[in-house]
Amino acid sequence: MRDGFTPEQIDLGRYLFFDPILSGNNRIACSSCHDPALGFSDGKQQSVGAAGTRLQRSAPSLWNVAFFNKLLWDGSKRSLEEQMLGPLYAPQEMASSPLGLIDKLSNNAHYPALFAQAFADATVTLDRIYRALVAFESSLISLNSRYDWYAHGVHSALTDNELAGLNVFRSFVARCAECHTPPLFSNQQIAVIGVPETAGKPLDPGAQAATGDASQRGGFRVPSLRNAVLTAPYMHAGNFSTLRETVAFYTGGRGHAVPQGEDLKLHWHIWEPQLSDKELDRLVDFLGALTDQAFMPEIPARLPSGLSPGRALRSEQDPDGKYSYLATEDPRRLHNDNTHEAQP
Repeated sequence: MRDGFTPEQIDLGRYLFFDPILSGNNRIACSSCHDPALGFSDGKQQSVGAAGTRLQRSAPSLWNVAFFNKLLWDGSKRSLEEQMLGPLYAPQEMASSPLGLIDKLSNNAHYPALFAQAFADATVTLDRIYRALVAFESSLISLNSRYDWYAHGVHSALTDNELAGLNVFRSFVARCAECHTPPLFSNQQIAVIGVPETAGKPLDPGAQAATGDASQRGGFRVPSLRNAVLTAPYMHAGNFSTLRETVAFYTGGRGHAVPQGEDLKLHWHIWEPQLSDKELDRLVDFLGALTDQAFMPEIPARLPSGLSPGRALRSEQDPDGKYSYLATEDPRRLHNDNTHEAQP
C-alpha cells in the first residue's frame, strides 16, 4: 500500500489526473480512459489515444490500484511511477514528452502555485508530477461494500440471492475465489484462461511478450472484481459486454475458446464446473454487492489549464472542450468535503 502523501499532493494529483494538458495535443487526460463514472475504466473494448488511435487492450479500473504489485494487463510494471510512463509518453496514447510536460506546467498561470503548496517550492519536476499522480491514485480506495459489511458481521447486508451467489463464488465447484481472492478479489497472479480475441484478431500474447515465458502466452493479470458492475466490457480486450456473459465463459469447458493452432498452458482452475443458469445468475447478483464508491473524488469543475476535464463520457454542456477559468477562483484551495470547488 502506498502512503505518506500530503492532502496538497493528492489534490494536485487530482487536477493533473483530470487535465488534458498532460497529453501532447491537450485532447485527453488520464481520466479520459479512467472515468470515475465507469469505475475508473472507459467503457470501451479497446481504449483510444490522443490521436484517435485504438489501442490493443481495454482500460483496467484504478480502484485499489495502490495495493497491487503487478500493474497493467500483462503484469509487467511493479510501481505506479513505472506504469504511468507508458501512457504519458507513448505516441499512440497521450503522446506527451518529459520536456513538454515540464514546459507546459511551468508556464501555466496556476500550476506552479499548486506545486509550491504540494512540495517545498514552485519548481515543476518530473518526479513531482509522478508523485502527485501516484498520491491521487493511491487515494482511490474501495473496501467498504455491502460484502465487506457482511464479512464484518452484518449478515443482513446481503440479500438472499447475493448470499447464494457468494456461496457459489467460494465453492470448490466454481473456484472463483481461487483467483479472485478477498479482500482485493484478485490474487495478483498471471492466469492463462483461454479468452478469445474479438473480431477474429490474432491472439494477444499477454504476459509472454513481457517475460518471454512461453507458458504465459495468453496470460493476463487477474483483475479485481470490486466495482465490476461499473466497468463493462470485460476481459483484456472487452470480450464480453455483460457480467452474465463473463461468468458463463468459465462454464463453457476447459479451452473451449482457444484459437485453433494455439497450445496455451491453461490455469489449473479452468475446467468444466457445469454451473446452472440459476447459479450463474446468483454469481452476478453477488458481484453487485462488491460496489463501493465512498471515496469517489470530486471531479474539478475547472482546471488550471482552462481545459475541460477528460471524460470517457463527454458532457454536452461544453462542446468546445474548454471551461473559462475565473481569476477570482483559486485552484489551490483544497477540497475534500464536496461542498465547494476552488474557493478563494
